[in-house]
Amino acid sequence: MSTPKLPVSCPSCSSSLQVSQLSCPECQTQVSGNYPLPVLLSLTPEEQDFILQFFISSGSLKQMAVQTGKSYPTVRNKLDDLIEKIKQLTPEQS
Repeated sequence: MSTPKLPVSCPSCSSSLQVSQLSCPECQTQVSGNYPLPVLLSLTPEEQDFILQFFISSGSLKQMAVQTGKSYPTVRNKLDDLIEKIKQLTPEQS
């Protein structure tokens, strides 16, 4: 059985969700508040997978191109697109 995926968008209006409660399964401590989701959770699962593969390949786009069977320019363009998307999601980092 697969692990349920954390929802990041409201099922009613598609707005971004925020974390409002965390709990410890060991001692039952609960922390409440409104916390934004980490930026990487705002990316699609495919984009998250691309970043993970980039990290695992030590940032080698050549290696990623070989592993995915795509051309180097295609992989480079995907990385550039992700960089721009992350900049838009984190304006203070731009």
